[in-house]
Amino acid sequence: MPRKIQYEYSDEHLSASEPLVTKEEELKAEEMLINIGPQHPSTHGVLRLETITDGEIVKKVIPHMGYLHRCFEKHAEALPFNQIIPFVDRMDYMAAMNSEHAYVMGVEKMLGIENDIPQRVEYIRVLVAELNRLASHFVAIGTYAIDIGAFTPFLWMMRDREHINRLLEWVSGARMLYNYVWVGGLFYDLPVGFEERCIEFVTYLKPKLKELENLVIENKIFISRTADVGVLDRDLAINYGCTGPVLRGSGLRYDIRKTDAYSVYPELDFEVPIGEGKMGTVGDCWDRNYVRVLECYESLKIMSQCLEKLTGDYKRTREFDPQAHVPKKIRPKAMEFYARAENPKGELGFYFKTNGKSDIPVRCKARSCSFSNLSVLPEITQGVMIADLIAIMGSIDIVLGEVDR
Repeated sequence: MPRKIQYEYSDEHLSASEPLVTKEEELKAEEMLINIGPQHPSTHGVLRLETITDGEIVKKVIPHMGYLHRCFEKHAEALPFNQIIPFVDRMDYMAAMNSEHAYVMGVEKMLGIENDIPQRVEYIRVLVAELNRLASHFVAIGTYAIDIGAFTPFLWMMRDREHINRLLEWVSGARMLYNYVWVGGLFYDLPVGFEERCIEFVTYLKPKLKELENLVIENKIFISRTADVGVLDRDLAINYGCTGPVLRGSGLRYDIRKTDAYSVYPELDFEVPIGEGKMGTVGDCWDRNYVRVLECYESLKIMSQCLEKLTGDYKRTREFDPQAHVPKKIRPKAMEFYARAENPKGELGFYFKTNGKSDIPVRCKARSCSFSNLSVLPEITQGVMIADLIAIMGSIDIVLGEVDR
């Protein structure tokens, strides 16, 4: 006889006694209900996957996301615009510079000062953002290797990521949560010698990326675990709002740095890699990770061009003040505004609502890429093996800090 189970789709804004939806499922005699996470090492945070399996075959997955209770949006609605930046850092803490850049550009556009930002400031912002993009992708690739059973790539990635952490600590004073990109400028100019050290790092990293390809991406075992696994169709990715490497891995050449052409990205020469199904089917786990590796090469290309500008046309001068255009009081006109940027994991957007009377937003809403990317998980995991479920989840590259707000 079939057994009946009852479970809840829970929501962080409701108490345990107030389930959002209560639903009965028919659980057949040969099926099991398994909770994967949040203690599972591959969930990378407080994520629970409620999984119905038939032996080793996954029949259904229900992701329960959140429970960090960071309350970013409510914090933002109680603070002046310039004091929100440290909370932005703590969303995707793997790519805090990129998140700061997106948020600050939105506030500057609301104030109408985006054209007043000095070019040296813009190139520094892009330089540190691309450094942080590399660091984020290194974590994604390294931890993904651990998810499917390889440890050495993680050590190699953390070794090279440490160089980036030291550079960003040198420029901002912090290793992960920077508060460096300010509305109207920067906390401080680059330290003396920073550009030269970055040039050395770019030269050092190029052959290391090729080693990474040989060790992981072209590895026979890695290919067998990821090719033709977790295939995400391009139309399905679009319908679920997937962005970043998850969407580009499905074959769509969509990158906000190109489509919106913000900051100084229009002046820079770089490509947008996409999945091509080289080892399997377009949109599989292998494609998503290969896109991240190719993006590391493009980030190095962008950094080289920024460094050329920062040591040439926009080199440091004694008179340069990165805080010269930082407004004393941030009080936008009454409006509703949305700004977005290309984070390492996809589109990060901020919606603001202001009343024109206060320097505190009436409403602040974050559109996080990890949330939308993770939402497609139930669609691409039906009928896979449990081991493949872990491989699929790791290929999405999530950070729960921005899933729960």
